[in-house]
Amino acid sequence: MQGFNDWNLKVKETFNATSNEVVLTVTEAGSLLGLSKDHMKVYVEKHKLTKVPIMRSVHRYLLLKSEIDEIVAQK
Repeated sequence: MQGFNDWNLKVKETFNATSNEVVLTVTEAGSLLGLSKDHMKVYVEKHKLTKVPIMRSVHRYLLLKSEIDEIVAQK
């Protein structure tokens, strides 16, 4: 049986396969920082992190892994 693959993860995989930049979903980034998805969205706005927009979706975006790694390294 095939496992469930979240739509955001599918978009992330496609983006990472075709781009020089590595991205994370909001949920993945939040788990690295110990934040829930909702808290991570607030964190993104507060710290003005780069949002990588997803075509045809106004409210969904991916985050640059390099920015998240830098934040994690500072903690």
